[in-house]
Amino acid sequence: MAPLTLGVDAKTSSDVSNRKMQNLQLETKKLFASVSMGEEKPFDFFRILFEGVIAGGTAGVVVETALYPIDTIKTRLQAVRGGGKINFKGLYSGLAGNLAGVLPASALFLGVYEPTKQKLLQIFPENLSAAAHLTAGAIGGFAASLVRVPTEVVKQRLQTGQYASAPDAVRLIASKEGFKGLYAGYGSFLLRDLPFDAIQFCIYEQLRIGYKAAARRDLNDPENAIIGAFAGALTGAITTPLDVIKTRLMVQGSANQYKGIFDCVQTIVREEGPPALLKGIGPRVMWIGIGGSIFFGVLESTKRMLAQRRPVHDQNSKED
Repeated sequence: MAPLTLGVDAKTSSDVSNRKMQNLQLETKKLFASVSMGEEKPFDFFRILFEGVIAGGTAGVVVETALYPIDTIKTRLQAVRGGGKINFKGLYSGLAGNLAGVLPASALFLGVYEPTKQKLLQIFPENLSAAAHLTAGAIGGFAASLVRVPTEVVKQRLQTGQYASAPDAVRLIASKEGFKGLYAGYGSFLLRDLPFDAIQFCIYEQLRIGYKAAARRDLNDPENAIIGAFAGALTGAITTPLDVIKTRLMVQGSANQYKGIFDCVQTIVREEGPPALLKGIGPRVMWIGIGGSIFFGVLESTKRMLAQRRPVHDQNSKED
């Protein structure tokens, strides 16, 4: 019987060794936080779209209303040339008109982002979940830019005191500069916002996945808010030079001080020095950091509330 025992022991040892090697290979593959979709679930596009639209619109309006004065100060800091003084009056100038654009833009972004993210997470390998989040963020940002850019142009013209109201701004911009005036700085806007949306949502989603895996439970609202604040502040700091360029191009109007993105950068650096590309970084980081906290806190809270209102069979198949 001794040879049989030895054979079994050798086979068992070999199996254990193989399992260890497989586990080691799996660990080395997971360079990013991974998300498991579990068993293949039906892709309910319209439900995901609807919940994304509602949650995104709600979060966008709340954060824009709360932090509009900081955004106004940031815009005026970036728009002033040389050693000009900042006007601190009328910090809520243009809020109503801006909300009319923020609501559909935020709803459109999340309405595109959520179903795109879910679909890509089903297609991409688990260790490439970061790529899915980056791609979904960029696609959502591009879709929302069709509404965001005119809204941003009108908002910043109002914040810098060029017009008295949003309707006047739209009418006068269109009459003086044509329809394309409402899309002034569109290229620089995409240059700033596509990387911003992709990076912010990727950082947020990856941190959330990693934290959830470590805690082995769902995150609560304060935890979502803290992660959102970190993701927003970091991304805001990184993209400040792009934001300065975008602001200068959008507020120049028909004066055409800058011929394009590269001319804008060269002119700013030549006339004001490289530090001018970081104008407004303090208010921007504070605004986006606090805004990220509010936005993602409200977003996750609204998504959870909508999920609780689903029929029971939909809740059982809920996707993370």
